[in-house]
Amino acid sequence: MDAIRILLSGKTNLQYYVDAVNGVGAEADAKYLPCIDTSYDGLILCGGNDIEPSRYNEAIDGAIEIDKDRDQVEFALLKAYIDAGKPVMGICRGFQLINIFFGGSLYQDLPEASLHTNKTDYYTTHFVKATKNSIIGKIYGTSFSVNSAHHQAVKVLGNGLDAAAFWKDKYVEAYEHKSLPIFGVQWHPERMCFGQKRDDTVDGAELFKKFIAMCKK
Repeated sequence: MDAIRILLSGKTNLQYYVDAVNGVGAEADAKYLPCIDTSYDGLILCGGNDIEPSRYNEAIDGAIEIDKDRDQVEFALLKAYIDAGKPVMGICRGFQLINIFFGGSLYQDLPEASLHTNKTDYYTTHFVKATKNSIIGKIYGTSFSVNSAHHQAVKVLGNGLDAAAFWKDKYVEAYEHKSLPIFGVQWHPERMCFGQKRDDTVDGAELFKKFIAMCKK
């Protein structure tokens, strides 16, 4: 059987995502501003810069380092994969972008940003609580530790998305779509597995295994 092929859309630190996808037995192809190509079995929207707030009908009020070209490409990629009925996973920025695509919005700069990120390569951690029957809850249980590297968060959850995990019952840290093969997480599972595996978080490889299983269906 041919390997499952996954398109990774991102800009920096792409090797971490490649290692994670390849580590669970799939074949990753990572690109910045990739062409619209739905020949892959699934799409992962990776972390990165903030999304243009006009995408959720707001002026800039805390968003930084906006990449409008990437926004344009990734919104189009997401639509193409949805139209093709293929699985999509969002990580950090990708998690936020999917939420916006479905009509949601973001907190542009969290008051608690210092609790969610730092300036080192070794991300801070915190606990999240997951709903028992969600994808995330079935994998990790209802309370577990993840890494964290973000200053924005979901404010209004997009149409069709069910919240699956929260930080302190306040901010959505994971969701899944009610009917489409789509889920996302605010944390960085690619930095919690294989060569980046750490003792103070759960194993991020389990999320990539789940996504690849979705792509096989």
